[in-house]
Amino acid sequence: MKEIVILGGGYAGLRALKFLQGSKGGFHITLVDRNDYHYEATDLHEVAAGTQPAEKILYPIEDVVDPDVTTFVQASVEKIDRDKQEVSLDNGETLSYDYVIVALGFRSESFGISGVDENSLPMVDVKTAIAVHDHIVSQMEDYKETHNPDDLKIVVCGAGFTGIELLGALNENRASFAEIAGVAPERIEIYVVEAVTRLLPMMPEELADYGVAKLESWGIKFLTGKPIKAIKPQTVVYQTNAETGDTDELTANTIIWTTGVSGSKVIDESGFSARRGRMMVDSDLRDPEYRNVYLVGDCSAVMDPESNRPYPTTAQISLVMGELAAKNILAQLSGRETGDFTYDSLGTVASIGNTSAFGILGNGKSVKGYLASALKKIIMDKSLMETGGSKELFAKGRFDLYH
Repeated sequence: MKEIVILGGGYAGLRALKFLQGSKGGFHITLVDRNDYHYEATDLHEVAAGTQPAEKILYPIEDVVDPDVTTFVQASVEKIDRDKQEVSLDNGETLSYDYVIVALGFRSESFGISGVDENSLPMVDVKTAIAVHDHIVSQMEDYKETHNPDDLKIVVCGAGFTGIELLGALNENRASFAEIAGVAPERIEIYVVEAVTRLLPMMPEELADYGVAKLESWGIKFLTGKPIKAIKPQTVVYQTNAETGDTDELTANTIIWTTGVSGSKVIDESGFSARRGRMMVDSDLRDPEYRNVYLVGDCSAVMDPESNRPYPTTAQISLVMGELAAKNILAQLSGRETGDFTYDSLGTVASIGNTSAFGILGNGKSVKGYLASALKKIIMDKSLMETGGSKELFAKGRFDLYH
């Protein structure tokens, strides 16, 4: 019996698992993840801001594992040996495979900026998102005793998609933070520091400007065109003049790092030809040198023929990748040709609170406000259905479309 190993229980990994389990083929699957739960990574900003509890965005992996076909192993992957067709785990176990799907997700990227790891808070998984929220609450509680104005300041480093959504969620919970601190909501200062001036390039400029203007109208303070040069204790150092190299500093007791991500460090440590943990794969998502190795999600780079750049790493794309990897393994098992990756976007929507969002649909039409927020929740529910099925959809789905 052939052995298929799936590394990672995120969007791509679980989508591949569900598709393979549904095929009733003559093979065994081993799924590996460091957690015993799957979480909706697109909702981490809500946990960090405290607008949703962590339990709302996760569910047990065992809920979607068919024990007749699949064995789930909770462990961290340490190394993939493609020549031996083995995977080494941190529990001392070594797994052998005939086919492997590498879907190990992402990690925070510091871009070599000093002090990032020591002096800022990442937001890359459930534990770090909870830590962000706990930290904010602790600063608000501290303010009651010390009246330190920096306790009331929250700085988000990076105004990409994640940063923008986090800003909206933080603003939504501003009144709650203020109540803890015993101050008026407007005393909670929320900043974002970003190197570029053209934000959200995946959206039309007019639409991106709408989202920024909305956040600014709520009191979010944007420092754009200000590359971050260092993170010191309770301080963001950013450049104010590219020609002279002059810098300025912004002090705050909460500094959250959302400038970007890279693929799993396992990719680099296993000798894959990768850049920032992402490997350029063939059109069918296979390793160019090892035809039984598939890389998907944040570990994979696939060229978009229209932009001539790699597709962005989104949940929507990861789901499509996971399903294609599963289909192609089934094709290999039956002696058929593998299929190429194609992607038709259903749209991109950024939430800036529970009832406000903005985005662009697959047909190019822009959506704003309440309608966009409802659409965002429908997109979330679709991904829940594709990874967890109807059980998880009804248990964890976002059905608060009207408020």
